[in-house]
Amino acid sequence: MYHVRNEESALDIVQDSMMKLAEHYGDKPLAELPMLFQRILTNCTLDWYRRQKTRNALFSNMSDFESSADDAGFDLMESLNLQDYAEGTESAQKSTERAQTLREIELEIQELPARQREAFLMRYWEEFDVAETASAMGCSEGSVKTHCSRAIQALSKALRAKGISI
Repeated sequence: MYHVRNEESALDIVQDSMMKLAEHYGDKPLAELPMLFQRILTNCTLDWYRRQKTRNALFSNMSDFESSADDAGFDLMESLNLQDYAEGTESAQKSTERAQTLREIELEIQELPARQREAFLMRYWEEFDVAETASAMGCSEGSVKTHCSRAIQALSKALRAKGISI
C-alpha cells in the first residue's frame, strides 16, 4: 500500500504475487520463499506502474473536460483541434525516438541491483524524500543516498555506452 497508495491495488498486487509464488515456486524450500516473494512482489509492483502509465497515456477521464459555469463556451473538440495545429507539436519521428529512449532507460533500470533499483524508483519515480525512502527500505538515509548515487552512475554509464545522453 505504501508503494501504490491505493488499498485495492495493493491487495491485488499482493494476491497476484502470492499466486505466482504458489504456481511457480511451490517446490522450493521454505527458507527461500520470503526472498522469492519479495522479488515477485517488487516485479508485480513495477508491472502495476507500467500498466498505470500505459492506461493514463491511452485514456483520459472525459469528466476532466466537462465545462463548469465559468467556462460555458468550452468545447472539447475545438480544444483538441487547436492542440493538433499548435506550434511545437511533436513529430512522429521525435515521438518514436523518445519512446525508444524511454524503453532503453527502463531496460537499464531493470538491470540495476535490487536495492539500487528500489531506492532509485522510490526517490525519482515515486518522488519520496530520503527519509521516506529510508523508512520504506528499512535502512539509513545514508544508505539510500549511496544506493541512489550508484544507480545514477550505473545508469549514466550504461546509457552513454548506448549513445544516449540525458
